Amino acid sequence: MKIAAKHLLKSIRSSPSIEDLSKKLFQLGHEHELENGIFDIELTPNRGDCLSIDGLLRDLAAFYEINSNKDTYNHDLGHLDLNFVNNAKKACPYISFLKIDIEGDIKDYSGSLKEYFSELKINKNNFFTDVSNYISYETGQPTHCYDAKKIKNDIILKTIKGEQKFETLLDKKIDLKDENLVFIQGKDIINLAGIMGSKNTACSKKTKSVIIECAFFNTEYIIGKSIKYDINSEAAYKFERGVDPSCHENVLRRFLKVVESHANIKNVEFVNKDCINFKNIEIPSDFNRVNKILGINIAENTFKEHLQKLGFSHTLNNTIMVPSYRHDIKTINDIAEEIARVIGYDNIPTGDFEIPTILNKKLNFKEVELEIKNYLVDNGFFEVVNSPFQKNKSKNSIEVDNPLDTNRKYLRTGIKNSLLENLLYNERRQKDSIKLFEISDVYFYSGGIQSKRVIGIIASGRVKKNYLDFSKKIDQNLIEDILKTLPKTNSSSKVISRDDIDTKIKNKIVYFETEIENFKDFKYNNSNKSKNDSIKFIKYNPISEYPSSIRDLSFLVKDPNKCDLLQQAILNFSNEFLKEVFIFDFFTNNKNNVVKIGFRFVFQSKTSTITDLQVNKVINQITDLAFSIGSIEIPGLTNKF
Repeated sequence: MKIAAKHLLKSIRSSPSIEDLSKKLFQLGHEHELENGIFDIELTPNRGDCLSIDGLLRDLAAFYEINSNKDTYNHDLGHLDLNFVNNAKKACPYISFLKIDIEGDIKDYSGSLKEYFSELKINKNNFFTDVSNYISYETGQPTHCYDAKKIKNDIILKTIKGEQKFETLLDKKIDLKDENLVFIQGKDIINLAGIMGSKNTACSKKTKSVIIECAFFNTEYIIGKSIKYDINSEAAYKFERGVDPSCHENVLRRFLKVVESHANIKNVEFVNKDCINFKNIEIPSDFNRVNKILGINIAENTFKEHLQKLGFSHTLNNTIMVPSYRHDIKTINDIAEEIARVIGYDNIPTGDFEIPTILNKKLNFKEVELEIKNYLVDNGFFEVVNSPFQKNKSKNSIEVDNPLDTNRKYLRTGIKNSLLENLLYNERRQKDSIKLFEISDVYFYSGGIQSKRVIGIIASGRVKKNYLDFSKKIDQNLIEDILKTLPKTNSSSKVISRDDIDTKIKNKIVYFETEIENFKDFKYNNSNKSKNDSIKFIKYNPISEYPSSIRDLSFLVKDPNKCDLLQQAILNFSNEFLKEVFIFDFFTNNKNNVVKIGFRFVFQSKTSTITDLQVNKVINQITDLAFSIGSIEIPGLTNKF
């Protein structure tokens, strides 16, 4: 969201510098970039109340004295007799309409309206739409304008199901699917609620009579729709994050004032529809609890003063009244965060603390875990780290109150399913030898929330990647041999059935899981490494963001004694584009005394999408290398040697 610094500074009485204003925004948690006097602000999804000039000024009131005396239309409003039917009151509990009739010519833009377009370099549309966009920028409340002459029937707000055709005011044709909240006139959809209006009721430069819709939509009915239908909508962006349900009349009076400054208003009519009294959230005031949460000691009057500057108030029964625009404030913990923002996290002193005994026990496992990791890595295993959340509810699982992903709202009670997903993911990408492990906490309910630290091991496919051991497959015996080195436990490896897995691969899947505490006395002595071995540092190389390309080559070795030479030559071959190479097929024809070896080559560029020309060049180098060994053919290619 872009906000001109000029539009903020004109309402701050102390006239701070732009640099000071920037520091205060950062302190309040509003990450941003500043370029040519324009703040490009990145707001967290819970702070939809700051998506405007007024919203940011409300936050900045913690540090500055704000001039909030804004010019508004102070004349009486006539009653608008509008035939509106709300069949979706749950989705839209608050809605107002304003009808404005103007006469004569519209003046050149001046004042705040002119600055809005000049500072932000925004293209103009038509008068009423331009005012609507500015009001949204100033107040944070989106409004929608209908050409009043095009509204000839009842307006109905409802949720429709099934497929419907809709054309936006920007000439974009959309096939609406599933459930959608819409405004309807007759049989026509005139507005995809909270997102964008239709072309058939849109205002134009000739519009002299306009009906302005000002609504509050529950976010669940709006969120994701603009992305789904590929509509770039500022209104949707704000409605998805929540707007103020009690601001309608003030916003529309401000709309009228801007219109009044540029046109001769002939008539004004207003109506509230289905607007119930909004009840502010109240939180018990407990400044001692806030002090304890933050580890500070501020006086009660200072505590109340900070909250008052941010728009909060205290009732007679000593509760905190949350302003209607702060949807994110629910508990005393949220209040503590508000105080921390004002004080500044960098200004909150650190103090001594004791590590609980149970945590000490966990920390002691770190050395053991490192020993286990080194042992498994030396045996060809790769470590994975998975999300602690799972999709399905299991026995004694714990549901998260506010999950990051609604599809994964339960804490894991085990790590088997996660490791199985990792294995299948690799198998579907032609990885025929997979050995993985994970060490993680799992959580369960047993008379209260409990946790334990576990290790899981999963493996499938070929034992080794060389051609001599190609036919040897991972089985339970191999995993048990690896586990012999570890301290004995009551657990043993198991074979996971593939009956319910969507895969054509028949390799056995072997799995083992136990508590890490069972290995607390494990010490790994790697006899293959000398104590005098120098430490080798591996330089980090960023992972390429570009797609890879795969090529397979089948080599016919007429002299089996040269299989070793071929394998060594190809596996030792290096090129900047060659990311990976391994044997994927091996066959011995005893009758003809020949061997067939299939190699898979994975190519990838670090700077761009790799081309066939680049791949072919490397392939030619590889084939030349193979032909130079002698007694080797590649079906379809001519031997140059």
